[in-house]
Amino acid sequence: MRTAIRALAITAAAALTVTGLAACSSGSSGSAGDSKTLTYWASNQGTSLQNDKEVLTPVLEKFTKETGIKVNLQVIGWNDLQTKIQTAVTSGQGPDVVNIGNTWATSLQATGAFQEFGDSEMKAIGGADKFGKVALSTGGAPGKTVTSVPLYGLAYGLFYNKQMLKDANIEPPTNWDDLVTAAKKLTKGDTYGFSLAGGSYTENAHFAFINSAQNGGEWFDKDGKPTFTSSANVDGIKRYIDLMQVAKAANLSNAQYDNATQSVTDFANKKAAMILNQNNANNTINSLGMKSDEYGVVPLPAPTGGEQIASFPAGINLSVFKNTKNKEGALKFVKYMTSADTQTTLDKPYAALPVLAAAADSVTDEQTKTFLDIYNNKAKPLPLVPAEDQFESTVGKAMNDMFAKIATGSTVSDKDIKSALQTAQDQVSQAAG
Repeated sequence: MRTAIRALAITAAAALTVTGLAACSSGSSGSAGDSKTLTYWASNQGTSLQNDKEVLTPVLEKFTKETGIKVNLQVIGWNDLQTKIQTAVTSGQGPDVVNIGNTWATSLQATGAFQEFGDSEMKAIGGADKFGKVALSTGGAPGKTVTSVPLYGLAYGLFYNKQMLKDANIEPPTNWDDLVTAAKKLTKGDTYGFSLAGGSYTENAHFAFINSAQNGGEWFDKDGKPTFTSSANVDGIKRYIDLMQVAKAANLSNAQYDNATQSVTDFANKKAAMILNQNNANNTINSLGMKSDEYGVVPLPAPTGGEQIASFPAGINLSVFKNTKNKEGALKFVKYMTSADTQTTLDKPYAALPVLAAAADSVTDEQTKTFLDIYNNKAKPLPLVPAEDQFESTVGKAMNDMFAKIATGSTVSDKDIKSALQTAQDQVSQAAG
């Protein structure tokens, strides 16, 4: 999700319910409901589910004090969130308000289960103009009324260990060839130039997209039909997996890393000189004892002559289930969570990029400025089609298999990649019917 997003998924199987914020466990849409209670599913943004509880509890208590509306909060890990949302869509038994990885926005919009933010709803939450243009563009399919609004902004960047690069007389890379050369030079003994989440289908799909975008590639045509097997897509994936396969700049054990936190941990523990991750990796890096002045961030470099795409506008959006029993309260909550004061409060602990138009001018931290520039100027949206989630699942899992093969000594060729993408494309086409 990092989406979303979905980067820094903390392994946790169950939702964590905050007690004391709700008088009852109900309030979910599809149940009898309570006009003074909302159920809110929040995604895991902090260093743990418990950390999210600590961050969000005072914020939600303030909302209750201002409005009289109590909030039943559940913080859900990224490994479970999409499945829980899909189950809620099918059953009609879900929360009133939910965090979604913004890459899911178009797929979830297509279900018809979520409230459109039309003119009256947008007015109720403070108006569309308060959001940055790029941030708001993640709310749904082009030309359709959005069914989600931005909450936290995220972008990918290339984190590098300043001292390791300095000791090796290496400058932060500005093109892909320099990145590979640097990664190989920085690989010595049990220290690697790179650490990758090779077993995370979401991370793999994201980098398939970004590397293809640098080649000018597309994953769907104008009619929303998959075009997975193009040479731009094959070459983009090959370029990425070759960090492990050819450059041997990533530990083979990275093939088992099923979430980005593991590669971030390698970086913080100085077992890897570089990682690709979203800006909220700062929290985990710092919590593991690496100081913010020990590392820098630059955009993911493209091949010479390639498109200067370094990310997609990632992040977390808020959606309201259409069958909520408390639409007015839900919109008040969305307005509150996307207000300038609440955004300022939450952006810091979550290392999130500002999604409000007026907030960008107040950014002073250099790393945040770098990420904000990537978000606004070097990002291309993931495919804005209903099958986007299937793209992530099929292509990402195919890449999981590729890394697993590399880890066991097999070679993955262009032909192998194209064959795997053909299988993924057939699965998506069949699902579309």
